[in-house]
Amino acid sequence: MTSAAAPSNPGARRRTLVLGATILTSSLAFIDGTVVTVALPSIQQSLDTDFQAVQWVINGYALMLGALILVGGGLGDLYGRRRIFLIGIVVFAAASIGCAAAPNVGMLIGARVAQGIGAALLVPQSLAIIAAYFPREVRGKAIGTWAAASAATMALGPPIGGFLIDLLDWRAVFWINLPLAAVAVWMTFRAVPESKDPSAHGAIDWAGSILAIGGFGAIACGLSAFSDGLDVDGSIYMIIAAGLIAVGVFVFAESRATNPIMPLLLFRSRLFTGTAIATVFLYGCLYGILFLVPFELEVHRGLSPTQMGLTLSTVGLIIGAGSRYMGGLSDRFGPRRFLLVGTSGVTIACVVFALAHSSYWLGILVPMILLALGMTAVVSPLTTAVMSAAPDGKSGAVSGVNNAASRIGGLFAVAVLGAFASLIFLANSDDGANRFGVLPDAADPAYTALEGAFNTAYQSTMWFAALWAAIAVISVFFWVHNEPTPSRSKVAREN
Repeated sequence: MTSAAAPSNPGARRRTLVLGATILTSSLAFIDGTVVTVALPSIQQSLDTDFQAVQWVINGYALMLGALILVGGGLGDLYGRRRIFLIGIVVFAAASIGCAAAPNVGMLIGARVAQGIGAALLVPQSLAIIAAYFPREVRGKAIGTWAAASAATMALGPPIGGFLIDLLDWRAVFWINLPLAAVAVWMTFRAVPESKDPSAHGAIDWAGSILAIGGFGAIACGLSAFSDGLDVDGSIYMIIAAGLIAVGVFVFAESRATNPIMPLLLFRSRLFTGTAIATVFLYGCLYGILFLVPFELEVHRGLSPTQMGLTLSTVGLIIGAGSRYMGGLSDRFGPRRFLLVGTSGVTIACVVFALAHSSYWLGILVPMILLALGMTAVVSPLTTAVMSAAPDGKSGAVSGVNNAASRIGGLFAVAVLGAFASLIFLANSDDGANRFGVLPDAADPAYTALEGAFNTAYQSTMWFAALWAAIAVISVFFWVHNEPTPSRSKVAREN
């Protein structure tokens, strides 16, 4: 699969195109999960919107991706991975046009929801296409290339997004998706063969998906409404209550479904339950930090979007460089000690963020590196641990549920931490018309007071994030143990 062999070997050339299509397309979805955070301060100012709406620019995407990613995988197995892959690319590209052209924040959120649907269709197909097309003897190398390239694109996303915002405006981070999607479609038509799972049967669990979207979405929507203050309309409490009821019905429905998107039998395993809790709170902490830090960097510290993107890229670079090495260590020594070290490292990073040192190096870069190192120690071992909990024949379901858990964790973290930051800011601000994430010019008489309110809100929320990370530490300590059968570690990397 080297470039030298490609011209003389049609099979190798086709594999290169197949791998390129899966890398490029999955990278679109991964980048959009990170690059938009760089654009959030610019979006808030450009569209003159409140902080709650800004939260849903992130959460609209996360909700649909988290709730539908398992359905996307099932659709590919039943109706053809290439077909669903192409549909996902087209939906994602069309939604990107909607995002770039959105005249107001409501249209932007709607387009982000559609992007999440497209991502949920295409992301599960990427690895499935590689597994179906590449022979076993080269499949591991292909998956490793896919993983390394995906990590690299995630790292490059924030600085590229920052550069585009500085050069043009925030809409450019969505326009750039179109030529990439066009190339991916061409590669897919040219090289990707159709494949299905011959053992797949039964109906897709649409009822479970709708209940999950409605339940989790209603709860997150209700919680984020507190961004405008504690004095919310009584309907907000009704929305939260309806969401809780929908989640309860979802759990009941999953116990009766033929092909449930969340098999409840998985939670009979203490190991799986512990890793699921750790995933929700750890990734929630990560996404919450990446949501809040751009406001500190651009609004408070005055960094340009390009500088902000370069700062955020340290997370992806370090994780991408170290995860494969950590996976080998986890295979050798077991995941538990690395999960404890990693979750503790993320907790310490939150504490350092909360101290909010005025120096960029001590207040931002040091905790950012600590965060990245902590996540590096966790990513591969967490996969190893969760796959070790998989019953026979359920490795795909375990992997999918764990992936969805990380997205749902991010959904609630952005809603809860965002609302918490906004409430603290409003409580320390004299003028109720002010909004977290927006500061006046430094020459404005109100700047000093509002800066103080911002600092208090930012620091308090980082302490809250540290609590979330600490819950992940506790869940690992009590529930995660080293699985004595190392063969499943290999399965985790190959899937």
